[in-house]
Amino acid sequence: MLKARKSDKSKPGNIAVRSRTRNLLGLGAVAAVIVFAVCALLAGSFEEKPLMAGIRGGGPAAPILTEPEPQPEPIPVAVPESEPVSVLIQGTVKKGETMSSLLGDVLTPQEIFLLAQECKDVFPLRKIREGRPYTIRTVDGEFHTFEYQIDREERLVIRAETDGLIPVREPIVYDIDTVMVCGTIMTSLYEAAGRIGEAPLLVMRMAEIFGWEVDFVLDVREGDTFKAIVEKRYLEGEFEGYGRIHAAEFLNQGKTHQAFLFENRDGHPEYYDANGRSLRRAFLKTPVEYARISSGFSWNRFHPVKKEWTAHPAVDYAAPEGTPVRTVGDGVVLVAGRNHASGNYLKIRHSSGYETYYLHLSHFARGIRKGTKVHQGQVIGYVGSTGMSTGPHLCFRMKRHGKYVNPRKVMSPASPPVPRKRIEEYRHAIQPLLAQIEATTIPVVGESPVKAAASREEQQDLGRGGP
Repeated sequence: MLKARKSDKSKPGNIAVRSRTRNLLGLGAVAAVIVFAVCALLAGSFEEKPLMAGIRGGGPAAPILTEPEPQPEPIPVAVPESEPVSVLIQGTVKKGETMSSLLGDVLTPQEIFLLAQECKDVFPLRKIREGRPYTIRTVDGEFHTFEYQIDREERLVIRAETDGLIPVREPIVYDIDTVMVCGTIMTSLYEAAGRIGEAPLLVMRMAEIFGWEVDFVLDVREGDTFKAIVEKRYLEGEFEGYGRIHAAEFLNQGKTHQAFLFENRDGHPEYYDANGRSLRRAFLKTPVEYARISSGFSWNRFHPVKKEWTAHPAVDYAAPEGTPVRTVGDGVVLVAGRNHASGNYLKIRHSSGYETYYLHLSHFARGIRKGTKVHQGQVIGYVGSTGMSTGPHLCFRMKRHGKYVNPRKVMSPASPPVPRKRIEEYRHAIQPLLAQIEATTIPVVGESPVKAAASREEQQDLGRGGP
């Protein structure tokens, strides 16, 4: 018979084993609690989402951990670009200045050389002149444009383009006011112009218009009056001189002279009287404006240098040194030279066998040399005192078919009148101008000058009478 197996509980070793097992289980339980607490803390930072119903097991949905939803990306904000810095430099060409000195700070020598090549057929850069206005514009320190006033009608403009520097000639666009001006001469035309607030250039232009009819050296008298319908030019609000004179009247020693601008048969503007006769003649009355005659034409005059009686087949005009001298008619320069008696002198050949001489000049005008074609009124030289001369003056002589004639007695032929087929067109064009001149009253000398000025619209209507 088998004996029952004794229990191991009575053995001490077994008790120790059981004790260690209980300790390990207790430590595991504590660790589990700690792990569970940590997980609970971590789960608080995540969103709990229930499991979908119908999961096998049917038990309550267990929470799951998810990442935070992504935040929207920042919207880029456009930062405005800084405005370009534009710098404008204005000035006038000074003596000795060239394009290299004007543009040397904004262009390289190579760029200036290439620009000079481009400008040859537009406007040669060597022709820039002292006293002419110019502007230079830069943008952010780089060259942008250069403008130079060639004359009163045109300017040279150089622009920086993508394919290089481009030069062009452009007309100068002015703001125009067409106004009536009038005055009375007390001592001189210059004084009369100044008294009514006008520039001397205006009366010089009038002297050119009536230069074939009136000798402004000898014929002007106190009390003579003038009227003119003239364009005044403005550029950016600044007065820039006079434009066309559409009509003018000069009352000289009781005789009225009138002039109206109209296109001639060649399409060029010219001045005619109220009946359509041209005011232009083959020769001007005088080659020097506003000078005085110091010695007249004579076959027997006491020479102030030679101290003897001799012929003086000329008219001497005393004027300050440097006064411009004009050719009295169209022609060709035969001589531009110098000798002991005449000093610097010019000889010009005209049509119909006429020749004119201009003696004792200080110097010739630019471009005047033998063979040069000149036009009536063109400046050909300047008054001086070279050769046998006691002071600055112009000795003016005239020959016809090789013989000296008195310039003051030459009756030069007039230019053709308005063609018959256009005479009615001419009369219709000048009618409002003539009416305006005849209706204008000249202020009494000594009172405040009151200019007879129509409105801008009326004046523009008046101006339509000219080309």
